[in-house]
Amino acid sequence: MSVIGKQIKKYCTKKGLTQEQLGQLLGVTTQAVSKWERGGTPDA
Repeated sequence: MSVIGKQIKKYCTKKGLTQEQLGQLLGVTTQAVSKWERGGTPDA
């Protein structure tokens, strides 16, 4: 897991958010959030 991935997961845990909820807040899909947590980069 990348540094940013760890930070996303830590934030979600701290705020009690699921990947789906974070995705809705950011206007992206659950799959995008999952990809970011695993170290993938955002699609252009």
